[in-house]
Amino acid sequence: MQENSPIRVALVDDQQLVRSGFSMLINSQPDLTVVAQASNGIEALQALAATAADVVLMDVRMPGMDGIEATRRLLEDSARQPDGSQRCQLKVVVLTTFDLDEYALEAIQAGASGFLLKDAPPEELLEAIRTVHRGDAVIAPSTTRRLLDHVAPMLRHSQQSDGAHQQELDSLTPREREVFEMIAQGDSNPEIAQKLFVSEATVKTHVGHVLAKMQARDRVQLVVMAYETGVVVPGGS
Repeated sequence: MQENSPIRVALVDDQQLVRSGFSMLINSQPDLTVVAQASNGIEALQALAATAADVVLMDVRMPGMDGIEATRRLLEDSARQPDGSQRCQLKVVVLTTFDLDEYALEAIQAGASGFLLKDAPPEELLEAIRTVHRGDAVIAPSTTRRLLDHVAPMLRHSQQSDGAHQQELDSLTPREREVFEMIAQGDSNPEIAQKLFVSEATVKTHVGHVLAKMQARDRVQLVVMAYETGVVVPGGS
Protein backbone atom coordinates (compact mmCIF):
# COMPACT_ATOMS: atom_id res chain seq x y z
CA MET A 1 0.00 0.00 0.00
CA GLN A 2 1.31 3.46 -0.88
CA GLU A 3 2.21 5.87 1.88
CA ASN A 4 -0.66 8.26 1.14
CA SER A 5 -3.31 5.61 0.60
CA PRO A 6 -6.05 5.45 3.23
CA ILE A 7 -5.93 2.72 5.87
CA ARG A 8 -8.28 -0.07 4.77
CA VAL A 9 -10.66 -1.12 7.55
CA ALA A 10 -12.94 -4.17 7.77
CA LEU A 11 -15.91 -4.20 10.16
CA VAL A 12 -17.14 -7.46 11.69
CA ASP A 13 -20.21 -7.22 13.93
CA ASP A 14 -23.55 -9.02 13.98
CA GLN A 15 -25.48 -5.77 14.49
CA GLN A 16 -26.16 -3.84 11.29
CA LEU A 17 -26.69 -0.64 13.25
CA VAL A 18 -23.26 -0.90 14.86
CA ARG A 19 -21.59 -1.55 11.50
CA SER A 20 -23.41 1.39 9.92
CA GLY A 21 -22.39 3.74 12.73
CA PHE A 22 -18.75 2.67 12.65
CA SER A 23 -18.72 2.84 8.86
CA MET A 24 -19.98 6.43 8.79
CA LEU A 25 -17.48 7.46 11.45
CA ILE A 26 -14.50 5.78 9.75
CA ASN A 27 -15.39 6.95 6.24
CA SER A 28 -15.63 10.52 7.52
CA GLN A 29 -11.84 10.47 8.00
CA PRO A 30 -9.64 11.27 4.99
CA ASP A 31 -7.01 8.70 5.99
CA LEU A 32 -9.43 5.80 6.65
CA THR A 33 -11.80 3.81 4.45
CA VAL A 34 -14.12 0.83 5.08
CA VAL A 35 -13.43 -1.87 2.49
CA ALA A 36 -15.42 -4.82 3.87
CA GLN A 37 -18.19 -5.66 6.32
CA ALA A 38 -19.35 -8.97 7.80
CA SER A 39 -21.89 -10.09 10.37
CA ASN A 40 -19.97 -13.05 11.81
CA GLY A 41 -16.61 -14.78 11.73
CA ILE A 42 -17.41 -17.03 8.77
CA GLU A 43 -18.46 -14.06 6.64
CA ALA A 44 -15.34 -12.22 7.79
CA LEU A 45 -13.05 -15.00 6.54
CA GLN A 46 -14.86 -14.99 3.19
CA ALA A 47 -14.82 -11.20 2.86
CA LEU A 48 -11.16 -10.88 3.74
CA ALA A 49 -10.19 -13.67 1.36
CA ALA A 50 -11.66 -11.52 -1.41
CA THR A 51 -10.66 -8.04 -0.20
CA ALA A 52 -7.39 -6.99 1.42
CA ALA A 53 -7.66 -4.92 4.62
CA ASP A 54 -5.09 -3.38 6.94
CA VAL A 55 -7.07 -3.34 10.20
CA VAL A 56 -10.09 -5.40 11.25
CA LEU A 57 -12.48 -4.18 13.95
CA MET A 58 -13.79 -7.47 15.31
CA ASP A 59 -16.76 -8.03 17.58
CA VAL A 60 -16.27 -10.81 20.13
CA ARG A 61 -19.71 -12.36 20.55
CA MET A 62 -21.33 -13.35 17.26
CA PRO A 63 -23.35 -16.36 16.07
CA GLY A 64 -21.73 -19.02 13.88
CA MET A 65 -18.08 -18.20 14.52
CA ASP A 66 -17.13 -15.78 17.26
CA GLY A 67 -14.57 -13.00 16.98
CA ILE A 68 -11.84 -14.85 18.88
CA GLU A 69 -11.81 -17.82 16.51
CA ALA A 70 -12.12 -15.54 13.47
CA THR A 71 -9.17 -13.48 14.72
CA ARG A 72 -7.07 -16.60 15.21
CA ARG A 73 -7.81 -17.89 11.70
CA LEU A 74 -7.33 -14.55 9.97
CA LEU A 75 -3.96 -13.97 11.61
CA GLU A 76 -2.78 -17.53 10.97
CA ASP A 77 -3.60 -16.98 7.30
CA SER A 78 -1.87 -13.59 7.35
CA ALA A 79 1.27 -15.15 8.82
CA ARG A 80 1.42 -17.60 5.92
CA GLN A 81 1.44 -14.82 3.31
CA PRO A 82 4.72 -13.90 1.62
CA ASP A 83 6.51 -10.70 2.65
CA GLY A 84 5.18 -7.75 0.72
CA SER A 85 1.75 -9.32 0.26
CA GLN A 86 -1.24 -7.09 0.88
CA ARG A 87 -2.44 -9.56 3.49
CA CYS A 88 0.77 -10.23 5.43
CA GLN A 89 0.44 -7.22 7.75
CA LEU A 90 -3.19 -7.66 8.83
CA LYS A 91 -3.97 -6.34 12.33
CA VAL A 92 -7.05 -6.97 14.46
CA VAL A 93 -8.63 -4.81 17.15
CA VAL A 94 -11.26 -6.68 19.15
CA LEU A 95 -14.34 -4.70 20.19
CA THR A 96 -16.69 -5.78 22.94
CA THR A 97 -19.47 -4.40 25.09
CA PHE A 98 -18.25 -6.69 27.84
CA ASP A 99 -15.41 -5.30 29.92
CA LEU A 100 -14.48 -8.81 30.94
CA ASP A 101 -11.01 -10.15 31.47
CA GLU A 102 -11.41 -13.50 29.74
CA TYR A 103 -12.48 -11.96 26.43
CA ALA A 104 -9.55 -9.58 26.40
CA LEU A 105 -7.07 -12.31 27.31
CA GLU A 106 -8.42 -14.68 24.66
CA ALA A 107 -8.22 -11.88 22.08
CA ILE A 108 -4.56 -11.27 22.92
CA GLN A 109 -3.75 -14.97 22.83
CA ALA A 110 -5.48 -15.23 19.44
CA GLY A 111 -3.08 -12.59 18.14
CA ALA A 112 -5.15 -9.41 18.31
CA SER A 113 -3.14 -6.19 18.53
CA GLY A 114 -5.53 -4.92 21.16
CA PHE A 115 -9.07 -4.46 22.31
CA LEU A 116 -11.47 -1.63 23.01
CA LEU A 117 -14.94 -1.32 24.43
CA LYS A 118 -17.61 -0.50 21.84
CA ASP A 119 -18.66 2.52 23.86
CA ALA A 120 -15.18 4.04 23.66
CA PRO A 121 -15.28 7.68 22.48
CA PRO A 122 -15.18 8.01 18.67
CA GLU A 123 -11.78 9.69 18.71
CA GLU A 124 -10.38 6.79 20.79
CA LEU A 125 -11.68 4.27 18.26
CA LEU A 126 -10.22 6.19 15.31
CA GLU A 127 -6.88 6.61 17.05
CA ALA A 128 -6.83 2.88 17.87
CA ILE A 129 -7.07 2.06 14.15
CA ARG A 130 -4.21 4.41 13.32
CA THR A 131 -2.10 3.22 16.25
CA VAL A 132 -2.45 -0.46 15.37
CA HIS A 133 -1.76 0.25 11.70
CA ARG A 134 1.51 1.97 12.67
CA GLY A 135 2.55 -1.22 14.42
CA ASP A 136 1.79 -0.22 18.00
CA ALA A 137 -0.62 -2.31 20.02
CA VAL A 138 -3.56 -0.77 21.82
CA ILE A 139 -5.35 -1.90 24.94
CA ALA A 140 -8.23 -0.04 26.53
CA PRO A 141 -6.45 1.94 29.28
CA SER A 142 -9.25 1.30 31.77
CA THR A 143 -8.80 -2.43 31.33
CA THR A 144 -5.07 -3.00 31.01
CA ARG A 145 -3.90 -3.25 34.58
CA ARG A 146 -6.97 -4.92 36.06
CA LEU A 147 -7.00 -7.48 33.26
CA LEU A 148 -3.39 -8.46 33.70
CA ASP A 149 -3.51 -8.44 37.49
CA HIS A 150 -6.40 -10.89 37.19
CA VAL A 151 -4.79 -13.26 34.69
CA ALA A 152 -1.18 -13.00 35.92
CA PRO A 153 -1.31 -16.11 38.14
CA MET A 154 -2.69 -18.11 35.19
CA LEU A 155 -0.01 -16.77 32.85
CA ARG A 156 2.82 -17.50 35.27
CA HIS A 157 1.49 -20.95 36.11
CA SER A 158 1.49 -21.88 32.41
CA GLN A 159 5.13 -20.81 32.02
CA GLN A 160 6.92 -21.56 35.28
CA SER A 161 7.91 -25.12 34.38
CA ASP A 162 10.01 -24.18 31.34
CA GLY A 163 11.42 -20.82 32.42
CA ALA A 164 9.98 -19.24 29.28
CA HIS A 165 11.52 -15.95 28.10
CA GLN A 166 14.18 -15.93 30.85
CA GLN A 167 17.10 -15.99 28.42
CA GLU A 168 15.59 -13.15 26.40
CA LEU A 169 14.91 -11.22 29.59
CA ASP A 170 18.53 -11.60 30.70
CA SER A 171 19.68 -10.09 27.38
CA LEU A 172 18.05 -6.72 28.14
CA THR A 173 20.20 -3.82 29.31
CA PRO A 174 19.15 -2.11 32.57
CA ARG A 175 17.51 0.73 30.62
CA GLU A 176 15.71 -1.70 28.29
CA ARG A 177 14.50 -3.62 31.33
CA GLU A 178 13.14 -0.36 32.75
CA VAL A 179 11.32 0.41 29.50
CA PHE A 180 10.00 -3.17 29.40
CA GLU A 181 8.50 -2.77 32.87
CA MET A 182 6.87 0.55 31.92
CA ILE A 183 5.33 -0.98 28.79
CA ALA A 184 3.99 -3.80 30.95
CA GLN A 185 2.33 -1.26 33.22
CA GLY A 186 0.49 0.23 30.24
CA ASP A 187 2.62 3.36 29.77
CA SER A 188 2.66 4.93 26.31
CA ASN A 189 5.84 6.15 24.62
CA PRO A 190 5.19 9.80 25.63
CA GLU A 191 4.60 8.71 29.24
CA ILE A 192 7.80 6.66 29.27
CA ALA A 193 9.72 9.58 27.77
CA GLN A 194 8.41 11.91 30.46
CA LYS A 195 9.29 9.52 33.29
CA LEU A 196 12.78 8.82 31.98
CA PHE A 197 13.49 12.43 30.91
CA VAL A 198 14.39 11.36 27.37
CA SER A 199 12.92 12.05 23.91
CA GLU A 200 10.13 9.97 22.39
CA ALA A 201 12.54 9.02 19.60
CA THR A 202 14.89 7.53 22.20
CA VAL A 203 12.00 5.62 23.78
CA LYS A 204 10.97 4.30 20.38
CA THR A 205 14.50 3.00 19.85
CA HIS A 206 14.48 1.28 23.24
CA VAL A 207 11.06 -0.26 22.55
CA GLY A 208 12.33 -1.60 19.23
CA HIS A 209 15.29 -3.21 20.95
CA VAL A 210 13.05 -4.76 23.62
CA LEU A 211 10.67 -6.17 21.00
CA ALA A 212 13.56 -7.66 19.05
CA LYS A 213 15.36 -9.15 22.06
CA MET A 214 12.18 -10.58 23.58
CA GLN A 215 11.12 -11.86 20.14
CA ALA A 216 7.72 -10.28 20.70
CA ARG A 217 5.17 -9.53 17.98
CA ASP A 218 4.00 -6.29 19.57
CA ARG A 219 3.55 -4.41 22.83
CA VAL A 220 0.60 -6.55 23.88
CA GLN A 221 2.76 -9.65 23.71
CA LEU A 222 5.43 -7.85 25.76
CA VAL A 223 2.88 -7.14 28.47
CA VAL A 224 1.87 -10.80 28.61
CA MET A 225 5.54 -11.83 28.77
CA ALA A 226 6.16 -9.43 31.66
CA TYR A 227 3.47 -11.12 33.70
CA GLU A 228 4.52 -14.61 32.65
CA THR A 229 8.06 -13.97 33.89
CA GLY A 230 7.03 -12.17 37.06
CA VAL A 231 8.68 -8.90 35.97
CA VAL A 232 5.38 -7.28 36.87
CA VAL A 233 3.32 -8.72 39.71
CA PRO A 234 -0.39 -8.33 40.51
CA GLY A 235 -1.02 -5.19 42.48
CA GLY A 236 2.56 -3.99 42.01
CA SER A 237 3.45 -0.42 41.23
